Amino acid sequence: MKATIYDVAREAGVSIAAVSQVMNGKGKISEERRAEILKTMERLNYQPSVIASALTGKKTFTLGLLVPDISNPFFAEIARAVEDQGHHLGYSLVICSTDNKDERVERYLNLLQQKSIDGMIIGTGMDNKEMLTPLMKQGIPIAMIAREMPDIGVHTVVVDDCVGGALAAKHLLDLGHTRIAILAEHAKVISSRERVRGFRNTLEEAGVVLPDSGVRNCHYTVEDGKRQAIALLEESAGVRPTALFCCNDMLAIGALQAAKQLGLKVPEQLSVIGFDNTILASVTDPPLTTVAQPIEPMGKRVVDLLIQELKKESTTKQRVVLRPELMIRQSTASPTEVD
Repeated sequence: MKATIYDVAREAGVSIAAVSQVMNGKGKISEERRAEILKTMERLNYQPSVIASALTGKKTFTLGLLVPDISNPFFAEIARAVEDQGHHLGYSLVICSTDNKDERVERYLNLLQQKSIDGMIIGTGMDNKEMLTPLMKQGIPIAMIAREMPDIGVHTVVVDDCVGGALAAKHLLDLGHTRIAILAEHAKVISSRERVRGFRNTLEEAGVVLPDSGVRNCHYTVEDGKRQAIALLEESAGVRPTALFCCNDMLAIGALQAAKQLGLKVPEQLSVIGFDNTILASVTDPPLTTVAQPIEPMGKRVVDLLIQELKKESTTKQRVVLRPELMIRQSTASPTEVD
């Protein structure tokens, strides 16, 4: 028999009003008591009617998350971190893949509004920021993760991409590389642009010139990373780069595949460094040197900011910038060819 709010109250030893307050995020209830009630709801598999809550203007305890592609390990790990923290706080998560296409973003935003989500987390690129206006007019809190919209007042949690690019460049320079190229993401992806900027600035400070032809914009897939790496390495015969900086791990894996197809040994003849430090980075052959994003803290922080706004505990929009870390593995080494 389906559990009711009365069953939850009886099992938790509290009033029905206390259960209702926990469900609606209201009332002066201690975190310990709130956690006990949530655990009781979970144990009894109590599921309040989301439709009824939406119709009465109450919270549905549902968050939306937009990412470019849930099959990309970085965004899969982001989604898991967001889901875990949401679950911990009593919220469910609806995840949508947009392929960084505005038409899909708009369709999913409309759909999630119809589902009466309580808050929206956006981790996808979008050109038309006006699509967020209906949510903001409805007072639905919005937070960005791994993406930025500087001219819109929303919570933002990002890694310092410029510093990450600089860390990658310094590592390759310290190894002695001067012929270096970049596999970047689409130019509209701010995080990728910042990584390229940090990388290029660090090279310039060391007196190393990176020509525009040495930066290739790619789709975020392994396949396009491989295709662009092959083209770049073949076109630069005689002055072939000895190192590639890839703006995400998927592109770096494509670069490893390109090197194998061209008969180049990694890292002896070509060093490859990625960005993200997804689970794939440690299982490639060779294991991938990469710039690690603090994925779990990012997911936790963005949910916390959103829930604080939902509970009206904070009205100040925060921009949280976390520092990346270089993870050195076996895909980078000193070049065997000297300029």
